[in-house]
Amino acid sequence: MQPAAGIRRIPAASSRNQNVLLSGMLITLYGAIVWGAGEWWGRGLLLAHFGLFLMWQPVWRGERDIPATRALLVLGLGVLFAVAGNWWLIGTWIAVLFGLIGGSVAGSTGRKGSAVSMLGAVYLIAMLLTWVVPHLFTYYEIEPAADIVVRYGLPLLPALILVIPGDARKPGDPVIVDLFYSVVLFLLVVALALGSFVIQEVAHGQYLLGLAQVLMVIALLLAGLSWLWNPRAGFSGIHTLLSRYLLGLGLPFEQRMRRLARLAQSEAQSEQFLRGALSDMQDLPWVTGFAWATKMSAGAVGKESAHVERFDAGPVEVTMYSVAPCSPAILLHMNLLMQMVGHFYEAQRQEKLRQQSAYTRAIYETGARLTHDIKNLLQSLRSLCAAAEMRGADDDAFRALVQRQLPQITKRLGSTLEKLRSPELVTDGDVEASIWWRTLQSRYTGRSVVFETEGQITGMELPVELFDSTIDTLIENALYKEALGAPVRVSVMLTAGPRLRICDDGAAVPAAIATQLLKAPVASESGLGVGLYQAATFARQSGYALTLAENRAGRVCFELMRAG
Repeated sequence: MQPAAGIRRIPAASSRNQNVLLSGMLITLYGAIVWGAGEWWGRGLLLAHFGLFLMWQPVWRGERDIPATRALLVLGLGVLFAVAGNWWLIGTWIAVLFGLIGGSVAGSTGRKGSAVSMLGAVYLIAMLLTWVVPHLFTYYEIEPAADIVVRYGLPLLPALILVIPGDARKPGDPVIVDLFYSVVLFLLVVALALGSFVIQEVAHGQYLLGLAQVLMVIALLLAGLSWLWNPRAGFSGIHTLLSRYLLGLGLPFEQRMRRLARLAQSEAQSEQFLRGALSDMQDLPWVTGFAWATKMSAGAVGKESAHVERFDAGPVEVTMYSVAPCSPAILLHMNLLMQMVGHFYEAQRQEKLRQQSAYTRAIYETGARLTHDIKNLLQSLRSLCAAAEMRGADDDAFRALVQRQLPQITKRLGSTLEKLRSPELVTDGDVEASIWWRTLQSRYTGRSVVFETEGQITGMELPVELFDSTIDTLIENALYKEALGAPVRVSVMLTAGPRLRICDDGAAVPAAIATQLLKAPVASESGLGVGLYQAATFARQSGYALTLAENRAGRVCFELMRAG
């Protein structure tokens, strides 16, 4: 779809096309200020130079739609530069170009790119100092030798740029410009030109001598700044203060964060995420490869090089191999990116540990609940064995009891084993309360348990697995008190809701235990004390609540009802 109110995008230039554009831009500038100064066609060459600059410039990406108003503004600036251009404006413009070209040297991906940038920078500084600055003086004539060099020698540099092949770089890859280097180079060139101008105009001395004096002052200034940059005397230096602002570098942080977030969502394995994240960063122009090491694994992507930088990203130690020594701004940016990779990696690792912990807990809870169900079944079988010893195998009442109990025990044991085999696929669902109530009464026939109802339970449904597990646990715990010597009477009441109440007339639960009962496993004389805790947990998971309703000697009651 074409933009409705804008200029069509220009395809991003390849490395070879960038060299051609740079050479053409420098040659048109040469023709305009050396041969066409004051001529009408010289203005045209300046306008052509400005157009070539817009196509070459490394600041804005080439594949962007330019609104018509902004395009007209840029075109107007170009016309103004061509028509109203004077030596001061041209000198400032050359200083800007020198800063842009010099600032791209740090981001060059190969020797050819560095050579092109160096040739362009040498051409511009030579043109500025030997041709433009002398034209700023009130009384000064350019030496014949300098005139010959400028007219016939300097054009060889753009010609060399034209014949140098481009580096292996994909079309559309950004030309990395270090903003700090560009600003410093621009200021140095301005200081050099203005210093030479002031010495010539005020002292009326020799231009070359004044230029040498300014160069000496700048050299001393740079030596002092280099020491302040990294003094190695306990002070971190000014490079940290300045580099924190330089996070552009053709590497938008927001886009990188989005790519890391998408990768973290699509890749569940933390080690695979780490490999994918570092592999994705290999498209950065200065990177040749990465190596990493964690407690779990180690690996590498890309190629090794002689220039190595190491980053400590928490649980990950990353080694970056680059095509050239990295500037402080690039190191600061890469350190921030590595920290984010480390945070994402640690978050994925912790999430994996939480999943494993939740899985282990689910296995534990399922196994503990089923183990308790089997324990209740064993209690029922033990009761049958006790009845056989007291009444004898030929007793009619005993045979009737066995006929009622064994099918139910067999069914419950089969259901328990099936849950143990595949717990996520088996569920007993809800049953009609009156049917469950009759089955429960037949199961405890002949034991010291009294069953009663209150209200209408016909037509009411209840979760059979929860109610079976809970009532078996509570009744068996109450009947266990008989084994301690005192007879115990257990009563079970079912009311509408459904609401189940189990009471016994035994000893009260000790206060120290009652505070932790149903909240955590507690030690007991009959085992590890996990039965009631498992019952309460199962109730919460099913939307019910198991509570200790009464706790006094001769009256201990538990209630199971819907939560809330």
